[in-house]
Amino acid sequence: MMRLAFTCGDINGIGPEICIKAFNEIYSSKKRTIFFLCPQKVFYNTLKIVKPQFEFVVAKKNIPADSGKKVVVVDIGNYESKYGVPTKESGQASFKSIYYAVDLVKQNYADALITAPISKTAFTKAKINFPGHTELLALLTNSKKYQMFFLSRQMKAALATIHEPIGRVPKLITKARIKTSIEILRLSLIYDFKIAKPKIAVLGLNPHAGEEGNIGKEEVNIIKPVIDEFTNVEGPFVPDAFFGKHSYKNFDAVLGMYHDQVLIPFKMFNFSKGVNFTAGLPIIRTSPDHGTGYDIAGKGIANAESIIEAVKWAELIFRNRNC
Repeated sequence: MMRLAFTCGDINGIGPEICIKAFNEIYSSKKRTIFFLCPQKVFYNTLKIVKPQFEFVVAKKNIPADSGKKVVVVDIGNYESKYGVPTKESGQASFKSIYYAVDLVKQNYADALITAPISKTAFTKAKINFPGHTELLALLTNSKKYQMFFLSRQMKAALATIHEPIGRVPKLITKARIKTSIEILRLSLIYDFKIAKPKIAVLGLNPHAGEEGNIGKEEVNIIKPVIDEFTNVEGPFVPDAFFGKHSYKNFDAVLGMYHDQVLIPFKMFNFSKGVNFTAGLPIIRTSPDHGTGYDIAGKGIANAESIIEAVKWAELIFRNRNC
C-alpha cells in the first residue's frame, strides 16, 4: 500500500481543490493511504466546491490508528482563505503544510510527498525567504545536490539553474555546476527511472549555442569541455532548433541552462499533464507543473490532471527505488 502526503499549496489558489479532485480519482482503501496537510476550515470550505467521493477523518495532532481506511486531513491550524490573491496568511499556511508533510515522510508515515502549487509572492509577504519548493525542500532534507526535473511521457527535462533572475544566469554557469547537474540527472535516470545507460542532451546558453564563440563564450569555454568528460552526453545544442526539430525524442532527458529555456517548450507539450520532480533528495517529491491558478480559484473548474500524474510518477519512482 502506498502512503502519500499531500500539501494544500496556497490556500487562496486552486491547491485544495485539485487535491480533493485527485483524491476522488485515486482513493482506494486497498491501494493508498492519503494524508492531506491542510487547515480544517479550508478543507471544509473546499468541499462546498468539490463533493468528496472518499471517507475522511480530521486529525489535529496524532495520526489515527485506522488511517489506512480513510483520507486523513491533518489540520495545520486556523487560516482564512481569500480566493484569488496571495496573502501573508496563505504564505504561512502553505509553508506550514510543506514543513509538516516533509516531517511525515521523514518519520516514515508516508512514502512520498505530493505538493500543490505555492506562491512566491505569498512567501515574501509571510517573510519566508525561499524562491520556491525546490530550495525549501533541499533545506528541510539537508540536501546539498538537488535538481528541478520535469517529467512527462513525451519528454524529461532538468535545469542547471532554477529560480534565478536571467541577469545572474551567465555567472552561475560554471564547469562545476554543469558537471554536478549532469551527474544528478544521470543518477536519477538510472535509479529513479531504471534507464541503465541514459542518453542526455545539454542545451547551450546563448543564441545559436554561442555560434562557436561569436555570440558568447560559455559553450566553448565551459559547457562543451564538461560534456566531453561524459559518455552518452551530447551538446551543447541550439535550443530553439533542438525543440523545433523535436530532437528531444532522441534522448532520455534534456539539461537546460535556465528556467524558461526548458519550461516554455515543456509546458507547450505537456501543460495539463506535466510533473515537477525534485531529483537528488532522500525523499520522493512530485508536484503539478502549473501555478496557483488565482484567476480560477474557488470556481470549481480547476484541472486536476497534473497532480494525478504527479501521484503516478511518485509511485513509479518509489517502486524503482525499492525493487
